[in-house]
Amino acid sequence: MNTVNRKLKLSHRTRKVEYLSEPQRYPDHPDRFDRAQLLCRDGLEGRGYWEVEWTGEVYIAVSYRGIRRKGDSNETLFGWNNQSWSLYCSDTYAVWHDGKETALSSRSYSSSSLSNSSRAAVYVDCHAGTLSFLKVSSDTLTHLHTFKTKFTEPVYAGFRVFTESSLRLC
Repeated sequence: MNTVNRKLKLSHRTRKVEYLSEPQRYPDHPDRFDRAQLLCRDGLEGRGYWEVEWTGEVYIAVSYRGIRRKGDSNETLFGWNNQSWSLYCSDTYAVWHDGKETALSSRSYSSSSLSNSSRAAVYVDCHAGTLSFLKVSSDTLTHLHTFKTKFTEPVYAGFRVFTESSLRLC
């Protein structure tokens, strides 16, 4: 809760995050993001898998805890620095790391069953140095992109949510 931007409403019971125009009354905290982002509390050092369902426009990210949180420079955004990797989800998909965007070919996700889906998955294996983003549709996983890297510390799930958008951990 300490990292959640005030424009985001976090529901613990439903595991949902939504963007609101009215700021929430979260207390000041040095870990709180100035941008409409949040990091999950628990880090991962081994393997992990999670699924996210979204509406609108969101980024699904994996980040080191030390990502910059204050200010409005691009360095504070998931995927725009060497501290984080992200999948942009909307009517198109792209992955980001260290400020570099890789647009994903529509062939990766354009079959009729996939294009109507608003669900993605993350698989990370810290020891193997792989981070994969996948599309989920009707219990089918379609590979979108894999980053290969050497993780040097625990990683955390992170999310960025735009106006009129929301996401839910499945």
